[in-house]
Amino acid sequence: MWPVPMRPLISTTMALGEKWMDYQGINNWEGLLDPLDNKLRGEIIRYGHFVEAAYRSCDFEPSSSTYAKCRYSKRKLLINSGFLDSGYRVTKNLNATSGFQLPRWIEKAPAWMSTQSSWIGYVAICQDERVISRLGRRDVVIALRGTVTCLEWLENLCATLTPFPISSHNDSSFSSSSGPRVESGFLSLYTSKVAGKGAALATLTAYDIKETFKHSSSPLVTVISFGGPRVGNQSFRSHLEKQGTKILRIVNSDDLITKVPGFVIDNNEEDLTGPDSDSGLDSAYIANISNWIQKRVEDTQWVYADVGCELRLSSRNCPHLNGIDIATCHGLKTYLHLVNGFVSSNYPF
Repeated sequence: MWPVPMRPLISTTMALGEKWMDYQGINNWEGLLDPLDNKLRGEIIRYGHFVEAAYRSCDFEPSSSTYAKCRYSKRKLLINSGFLDSGYRVTKNLNATSGFQLPRWIEKAPAWMSTQSSWIGYVAICQDERVISRLGRRDVVIALRGTVTCLEWLENLCATLTPFPISSHNDSSFSSSSGPRVESGFLSLYTSKVAGKGAALATLTAYDIKETFKHSSSPLVTVISFGGPRVGNQSFRSHLEKQGTKILRIVNSDDLITKVPGFVIDNNEEDLTGPDSDSGLDSAYIANISNWIQKRVEDTQWVYADVGCELRLSSRNCPHLNGIDIATCHGLKTYLHLVNGFVSSNYPF
């Protein structure tokens, strides 16, 4: 039985015209997030449907011989997953292999425990001239599902930061503690050597795409993530900003996944200046102590930095979702429902 077709919660047919770059984040969505612009709302939901198609196309039946593989051919993927009349054509499947070392006895375990290679998404290119005209450009989408298989979750538990090597760089800082670092489990999945070159995280993919192109011809690369965990450290965030990668994180404040892994230090310089009237300590001395403590904590490789711009929502503010369980807070359908009803921080719904 085919899944129920995905119908837009609101109209996603509004023309973007010459302002398409604004909706792709060229100005970091300034003036579009609070209150939420309706055209941007439509685009967020539309891209959410591509992610939903990735979930629907993957075989999650543990007893199936095609467990963790794509159920459809590239030609029928979008249609069979319920994404009708998208105007896009799937051109490539994406796979990833877990590098998690399993004990030998696990080889006889069920597939849902031991499957190391899995289908995680696809590449789709807009080919319908009407859609191209509405969007203002020919769009290329890389749609990735979230963590599902047992070994993918184990990789997610590898939460320490590790250097993120990019071959196009000759900067020695990439191998030092001051260089970009990302969650080791995500990097393991991203760099897996399988047919179709798998990708585990949209942010890492965007980073790599921007580094592949020369700066003079680099395309506008935008990430729209739903309920994404933290990815890397402060240096990784700085490199993303420097290369011009645009990231819009849709966050449900009640979703625990968005608060892991590791922890974040808010490096607010205003908190480190000015005299301490209570203790009589010199402000420079306090700043030095604070910086020393922060450096020691960062050396533990557990300090992450949030990236990009954030659209923060809350299921508690929605009458239909208040009181839902932890798993539902992280569900894509929950996120799309929240985006559809969000007005502004002053009037959430």
